[in-house]
Amino acid sequence: MELMLSVAFLTWMEWTLPSAIFFIVIFLILVVMTIWQAKWPSVERRGFLPIPTTPGDRLFIGLLGSAYIFFAWVGLTDLSLWIMLVIALCWIGVVMRWG
Repeated sequence: MELMLSVAFLTWMEWTLPSAIFFIVIFLILVVMTIWQAKWPSVERRGFLPIPTTPGDRLFIGLLGSAYIFFAWVGLTDLSLWIMLVIALCWIGVVMRWG
C-alpha cells in the first residue's frame, strides 16, 4: 500500500534514472550542508565574488551558475553533456573554494 502511494505521488514527472540521481544528489548536498552549518557554523568571507559569502551562499551561486552554463551549452553547442558536467563540477569547485 505504501509503495502504491509513493508511486502514484511521483507520476506527475517523467522520472528517469538521470533525473532521479540529480535530485537525490542535490537533496543529499543540502542535507550535508545543513548538518555542517549546524555543527560548525561558519563566518562570512570574501573571495573573488563581489559579496561576503558563507559556504551555503557559495553552493547556491555555484549551482545557479552551473544551471545557466548548462542552458547556454545546450542552446549553443551540439557537444556532449558529459563535457559540460565536468565543466560544471569544476565551476562549483572553484566557487566553493575561492568564491
